[in-house]
Amino acid sequence: MSAPVAPLAAVAPALRTSPLAPYHAAHHGHLVPFAGWELPLYYEGILAEHAAVRTSVGLFDVSHMGIVTVDGATAPALLSRRTTADVARLAPGQCRYTFLLDATGRIVDDLLVTRLDAGGPEGPRLLAVPNAAKAARIVELLRQHRKPDTTIDVHNGSAAILAVQGPRSTETLERVFGWSLAGLGAYHGAWFPADRPSGAPAEGRLGPSFVEGLVHGTWVSRTGYTGETGYELFVPAARAVATADALVAAGVVPCGLGARDTLRLEKGYLLSGQDFDGDRTPLEARQDRFVEFDHPFVGREALQQQKTAGTYARLSGLSIADPSAIPRHGTPVRSADAVVATITSGGRSPTLGRGIALAFLPPELAAPGTALSVAVRDRTAPAEVVRLPFLASGVARRDYTAPPT
Repeated sequence: MSAPVAPLAAVAPALRTSPLAPYHAAHHGHLVPFAGWELPLYYEGILAEHAAVRTSVGLFDVSHMGIVTVDGATAPALLSRRTTADVARLAPGQCRYTFLLDATGRIVDDLLVTRLDAGGPEGPRLLAVPNAAKAARIVELLRQHRKPDTTIDVHNGSAAILAVQGPRSTETLERVFGWSLAGLGAYHGAWFPADRPSGAPAEGRLGPSFVEGLVHGTWVSRTGYTGETGYELFVPAARAVATADALVAAGVVPCGLGARDTLRLEKGYLLSGQDFDGDRTPLEARQDRFVEFDHPFVGREALQQQKTAGTYARLSGLSIADPSAIPRHGTPVRSADAVVATITSGGRSPTLGRGIALAFLPPELAAPGTALSVAVRDRTAPAEVVRLPFLASGVARRDYTAPPT
């Protein structure tokens, strides 16, 4: 009788690598797993990178985000039905932050949807950018409900996304690439030439499909996740490292996931999988302005009922004055002796020099000025409910003092 065979140990799937992997290695990026990808947590240090974005300009690799095109006559109707934005009303070049919900109104993912076409005979062409961990699910949902005239393609691997963020981002991009960005408004995008023009600064244009546009161009979207003026550049994988190198040579600071997290937290921006993971609605997250109730979408009826009732929890900011008390994800929040919430995102704000956190509080405790407490390790620290965002627009640029690295 043969000896029993031990079961094989589960083998973790290999991490995906960005087209910018050689750039990360050249700049000594400290790589970590994130949402199935290998990405830099930091290069020189999180605090220095945070300061660069608040005061000058930094560069992030966000190629892990889903890069999904939805083209065809009924593409706008499909995305309108599946998100809280009436995508059919987007103007050429316009971008919208929106939510894809389940039937109960809870957030499956947040994403950006942009109209790439010029409104001509080329037909509707849309670009959707979901979060990395949810991208496959979003694509599958869209494919299940698409009509035959609509095609859905994923471009991760063949394309990369570089986020150039900070108060000097416009000036830097114009100087390095010869673009004229004055006409590109917030939450709009356009195609710009990959090669620096020899004459006048290049203006943006619309029309080509995503694949056609990348042959000789860069899709430039005035969007970002830091609260500063910024742009996201969509480039072919073969051109990604050269684009990043040109920016760094011009003084742009390489930045990793660590600074991306501290920057977005100061602005109160949601993190998929942490601030919501199929358990919260846009109303609870105080994102009402991104819900267009005047068009039909999955989850609308549930949201209308919740809005009418008005008894739902509200995403709130917490400020902790004690500099030694740093709130983290999972930290209990107390009112008197009762636990009333759990921190979803938290940390020390490099700009403000104190602990800040997000938590979904009962409505009776969500008003600014409410005194609460947080349990940090073996002690309790006072916390105050504050209005979001923690950092108002422009405050960082006026008052920021870079912390020591």
